[in-house]
Amino acid sequence: MSAETAFEEQITPSYQNDLSALLDTQRTAFRANPMPSLGERREWLEKLRGLLTSEQQQIIGAISADFSNRSADETLLAELMPSIQGIRYASKNLKKWMKPEKRAVGPAFQPAKAKVVYQPLGVVGIIVPWNYPLFLAIGPLTAALAAGNRVMIKMSESTPRTSQLVKDLLAKIYPEDLVAVVLGEADVGAAFSSLPFDHLLFTGATSVGKHVMRAAAENLTPVTLELGGKSPAIVSEDVPLDDAAQRIAFGKALNAGQTCVAPDYVLVPKQRVNGFVEAYRDAVLKFYPQLKDNPDYTAIVNERHLKRLNDYLTDAESKGAQVIRLYDEGQGRRLPMAVLLNVSNEMKVMQDEIFGPLLPIVPYETKEDAFNYVNDRPRPLALYYFGYNKAQQEEVLQQTHAGGVCINDTLLHVAQEDLPFGGVGPSGMGHYHGREGFLTFSKAKSVFVKQRYNAAAMIYPPYGKALQKMVYKLFIR
Repeated sequence: MSAETAFEEQITPSYQNDLSALLDTQRTAFRANPMPSLGERREWLEKLRGLLTSEQQQIIGAISADFSNRSADETLLAELMPSIQGIRYASKNLKKWMKPEKRAVGPAFQPAKAKVVYQPLGVVGIIVPWNYPLFLAIGPLTAALAAGNRVMIKMSESTPRTSQLVKDLLAKIYPEDLVAVVLGEADVGAAFSSLPFDHLLFTGATSVGKHVMRAAAENLTPVTLELGGKSPAIVSEDVPLDDAAQRIAFGKALNAGQTCVAPDYVLVPKQRVNGFVEAYRDAVLKFYPQLKDNPDYTAIVNERHLKRLNDYLTDAESKGAQVIRLYDEGQGRRLPMAVLLNVSNEMKVMQDEIFGPLLPIVPYETKEDAFNYVNDRPRPLALYYFGYNKAQQEEVLQQTHAGGVCINDTLLHVAQEDLPFGGVGPSGMGHYHGREGFLTFSKAKSVFVKQRYNAAAMIYPPYGKALQKMVYKLFIR
């Protein structure tokens, strides 16, 4: 059953009852401790950091088994390292984040004080995708725990070994009324989305995100949606092609392109297309001299997605695209990286987020043409620009929209804990990571404080008194 079908069908009552009972358990625990102390929160985070550090090899093995081969170094680089660094960053800064903020009080309302208190929301739901099953569970979990919440996590059915391992490992360090992991197929995910959480974070496809948002709306549950879309890379007229090609190749090759912020297509000056293709080929072959039995080259997660990608190639070739395969053949679910030339809007590879190691090249005449190409399409989760002219870099930032931008690099903005991560429009809504994650899972509660003396009594009815008229003259001008 597909995720979209599950959302459209009636939710199985037994799933709903079990999940509702779990939610009630967490709500009861939260009411017993609605404002966990700094020490409690740091203890939760430290347990999580210690767990990830001690169980690295188990995690690497489970993810690789789910993919049939996932590079161990990619799991270290893209899952474990940012997860652990994110926990450390949150723990280090948590005291400052939790501190109430003083705010100004207007002179007409003195004497009084105003402040903002950051209060936990309650129970947070997190729906995790399959492409980075550890990082995209631990990152939101870190933010939710730092903010003092209880958390329910729905893991992906497409990575069953990893999902079961995450459930087992988290159960070792947290009681179920603090952190609970839910397993199951897409119909369980649909039931999970319909729960009346205090906040729901979903990472996944835009098509499914629409269903999640619709289900959450029934409960007026606020949502953070981390979706994706077709993230472009723009190569300038004068950047060294070797520089741009190497960094784009890294972004496309990591996890075999199964990354929500992977470069989806590249806009290249018309006269530089051939040079870019050669530079890109050279960069890829230096990363992976051969594909067969190469432990560094990650496989496609399952046969369904492998077929989807091969169908993109067949469709593109049938409509006139030139497909340049960078290896003679694949191996199992190791799909060879490929470049596509002469692409058009009628091709599926130019309509859907690719989520694989296929790279369409789109030639352009002027930089305005490149900007228009990006702006004519749904706003992407990421945009990458390659060029060392600072004025042109600023022009790109001002003339285009994207959830996040890298200048002369790919992907690595996601690993910066002091930067918010999130989409815009069809690529998502809301942010997390670092302080923005703490804010997303907190209620910024306004507090206005007065003591015994009440100067505001001068403006109480009956109206028309001389003192009131004086106040109006002072403050309405």
